Amino acid sequence: MVVHKNLSLRFFFFFFLIALLFAADSKSDSDLINELVSLRSAAESGVIRLEDDDVSRYLTSVATPRPYSLIIFFDSVQLHGRSEIRLQEFRREFGLVSSTFIANNNNGTNGTKLFFCEIESTHSEASFRRFYVESLPHICHVSPWTEDLTESDKMDGGDLTGLAETMAEFVERQTKLTVGPINRPPFLSKTHIGIITALIVISTPIFIKKVIQGETFLHDQRVWLCGAVLVYFFSVSGTMHNIIRDMPMYIMDHEDSYKLVVFIEGSETQLGAEGFAVGFLYTVVGLLLGFVTNVVVREKNLNEQRLTMIMCLLMSLWAVRKVVYLDNWKTGYAIYPYWPSSWN
Repeated sequence: MVVHKNLSLRFFFFFFLIALLFAADSKSDSDLINELVSLRSAAESGVIRLEDDDVSRYLTSVATPRPYSLIIFFDSVQLHGRSEIRLQEFRREFGLVSSTFIANNNNGTNGTKLFFCEIESTHSEASFRRFYVESLPHICHVSPWTEDLTESDKMDGGDLTGLAETMAEFVERQTKLTVGPINRPPFLSKTHIGIITALIVISTPIFIKKVIQGETFLHDQRVWLCGAVLVYFFSVSGTMHNIIRDMPMYIMDHEDSYKLVVFIEGSETQLGAEGFAVGFLYTVVGLLLGFVTNVVVREKNLNEQRLTMIMCLLMSLWAVRKVVYLDNWKTGYAIYPYWPSSWN
């Protein structure tokens, strides 16, 4: 009887210790989730800023499977000035996905299964190496079963073109959780709409009176002249090309980060500044032509008229020659129909 009683006590203490271990693990997981929920509540758009110690605390030091997943956006303040990377735009869209997920899942259990985080390179270089981040933008999903951070699920570069919508699709595909329709803030707040409406109501009678008297800016010939020049400039400078292709005005030199590249050799790529430079030269020629045909011809002094026309022709020749030179340099095709071959 004594032997059986001792065995019963041993089994009781054994199961009691196992229960304590499970309770400790459960309490630890609950504490981590509560910490993440608190950090999310204090962060803008619910995106938690992680540093190297936080990565160890919430990822590498936690046994798998973890009770939560992380979607991490990798950021670098040093690259915010490079418009071709669009890092700040991607970060704003990432914040929209985070705030949308929180709004649609805040009251359910799914709200504590996924957290949106960001890691900035200035204070977290070790974390960049842990995740093996080679280029930005970079977004990855750390699932509850991920042990090696370099094997976390990365978002393809092609998926970033659709911004928040494709980011949400990536999150739903990886986590099997619903993000919901993206909640984009309105372009104008109610206060702005009220102010604009009040201004329109106040100014409408004044505007009607000005129209009847013919004193609006639309009756000013100088406004129409400037508008025509601007339309001509943007037409010949490739502005629509820049908008459709989303081309930057300039890029940084790969060899010298303090040097800007405005002209790129080769017809495959055209920067915005290139089109504006050529458009400026075209506009100069057009303005000189209009000046000669509408102003110079009215000059009664023949000497002044001839001198002005010669100067306009020389300036036009200089502008056309620059355009042809840039075209030859960029495309590699030689075009010399405008001057004698000895000038080349």
